[in-house]
Amino acid sequence: MSDYRRAYVPGGTFFFTVVTDGRRKLFRDSRAREILGHVMRQALFRFPTEVIAIVLLPDHLHAIWTLPQGDADFSTRWAWIKKEFTKNWIAGGGQDGITSLSRQRERRHGVWQRRFWEHTILNEDDLEIHFDYIHYNPVKHGWVASPRDWPWSSFHRWVREGHYSSNWSAARGAVILPGNAGE
Repeated sequence: MSDYRRAYVPGGTFFFTVVTDGRRKLFRDSRAREILGHVMRQALFRFPTEVIAIVLLPDHLHAIWTLPQGDADFSTRWAWIKKEFTKNWIAGGGQDGITSLSRQRERRHGVWQRRFWEHTILNEDDLEIHFDYIHYNPVKHGWVASPRDWPWSSFHRWVREGHYSSNWSAARGAVILPGNAGE
């Protein structure tokens, strides 16, 4: 059995990977994207969080969040987002994945992987590496040729704010995360 621990740093900045159950390409469906966007906005109102970067791909998402001072509870936020998305998705006619008897006893659905992967951002260099990784991810997975071509990304916000040029591509200097990026 693994010794699984999370790093809870009050007011910290964290990189996350959240994956659909069985890597189902759920977010190809515009209804799923719409529901997730609605639930994420509700979560940000309910649990204040600064979203620094985010990208939504068909079967997973990556995000960088900074929590308020004194708050280290990102797990409650992700649990709430996953629960509310699942509830709204199924109520709206979205399909549940295959669930085993043990999952059914635990009242779990086949929508999300049980856990998520998180990494505590250590410093500005670490933030920049993960920031670029998020925005280059659709290219890495072969969905588009350039980050600007992927609509479900904070890349466009950061182009407007001058952090990136619209033709930025991490291919010039490959974006590789140290350790396991949850993929």
